[in-house]
Amino acid sequence: MQYVSTRGQAPAQSFSQILLGGLAPDGGLYLPIEYPRVSGEELDAWRKLSYADLAFEVLKKFATDIPAADLKAIAHKTYTADVYRNARAGEDPAQITPLRVLEEGSGGKLVLQALSNGPTLAFKDMAMQLLGNLFEYALAKQDAELNIFGATSGDTGSAAEYAMRGKKGIRVFMLSPYRKMSAFQTAQMFSLQDPNIVNIAVEGVFDDCQDMVKAVSNDLAYKARHKIGTVNSINWARVVAQVVYYFRGYLAATAHNAQKVSFTVPSGNFGNICAGHIARMMGLPIDQLVVATNENDVLDEFFRTGVYRVRKSAETYHTTSPSMDISKASNFERFVFDLLGRDATRLAALFRKVDSHGGFDLSGKAGSDGDEFSQAARYGFVSGKSVHADRIATIRDVHARYGITIDTHTADGVKVAREHMKPGVPMLVLETALPAKFNETIREALGRDAERPAGFEHIEALPQRYELMGTDIDKMKAFIARHTGL
Repeated sequence: MQYVSTRGQAPAQSFSQILLGGLAPDGGLYLPIEYPRVSGEELDAWRKLSYADLAFEVLKKFATDIPAADLKAIAHKTYTADVYRNARAGEDPAQITPLRVLEEGSGGKLVLQALSNGPTLAFKDMAMQLLGNLFEYALAKQDAELNIFGATSGDTGSAAEYAMRGKKGIRVFMLSPYRKMSAFQTAQMFSLQDPNIVNIAVEGVFDDCQDMVKAVSNDLAYKARHKIGTVNSINWARVVAQVVYYFRGYLAATAHNAQKVSFTVPSGNFGNICAGHIARMMGLPIDQLVVATNENDVLDEFFRTGVYRVRKSAETYHTTSPSMDISKASNFERFVFDLLGRDATRLAALFRKVDSHGGFDLSGKAGSDGDEFSQAARYGFVSGKSVHADRIATIRDVHARYGITIDTHTADGVKVAREHMKPGVPMLVLETALPAKFNETIREALGRDAERPAGFEHIEALPQRYELMGTDIDKMKAFIARHTGL
């Protein structure tokens, strides 16, 4: 399996060659030359597999240059009940991503897929734990080191740091928007005292952090000299790891392959739902992929109108579902590449327009940049938006009806999912995090604190260690250089 850049100006590479990097040398994102297909016979066989074995079966279609025995061992090291131990009452940790039916009736079936049972209580653990083990494996093979430079709006950072802490040959520099995460999210990251973890609080919004990561990735000489890699969802291996739980959710929610399901995904950076797009392209019987946004509704606007309009930092809202406070969806480029029929020249021109004019228009109207938006529906995409009042109302409703407390992002998902349900097609909402990570809003909604898994009772009181910096990319590069000694 070879991988090409969405911008079309980088040589094809293998899975292992792109594993430790982020952006392609031409500034694009890597995708396989063609998506592997999954047959009905394979789906039938996969119904009986453990999560680790299913992960191996999916991953081996993409990581064809890693020996099968090694890949299987990595999958089994990653997906264990001990690692994903924070299951709710009544859930089996061995299932890794158990399903829970919320409602079923003439209007359809609404299901939660639990993705937040890992060590940092967020869905990012599903991919990041695998990435940590893949990185360690690859670096050991090469006797090499890696300096991870990433950005987080809340959950990626802690998931990456918990996956990489103590890993041989790995150092993590993680950017986050200063005072724009929940107290729990901040404490999870800043309380880590491991010498290979460096937290940098940036005086700006997440998009400023993400822009700096891309700027460093595009400085090829600096990137090579300082051995820079990334764990953001621009990293292909992270997206592939997320493809697995779409297969798992489908297989757990259906009895045979003639059935379809839909997925609703709370989304800001388009990484999580991009994995659903890939699963669908592989042949998974997905009816709809529902993009649920918060007040930062860049993606909802595109899937309603065909206009992709990036907001400036000052126009990006700080909300109570902060992990989605993103106005420049970095993974969206992967879908647009497919939407354009994989025309890399056109894609590069459109994303140059994003940089110069703040967006592009594929609506087909007079003066637009194209009419491909008319094709988006055949990929199954629809969307919706949820705001703070919706989150509060949904958290209260789900708790009152089912005795389940959901986090703010998952509440955005449930609200939008209900708008797109169909009879006979189960709607799976991908859980984003456990509610303890957003206790301030849970207290507002329910008048009490969210339940916390053991070990997290007083995390906000732990000593915190971080560097406060601005958005000057040269100063950021100098900071990294001093810490790497290169």
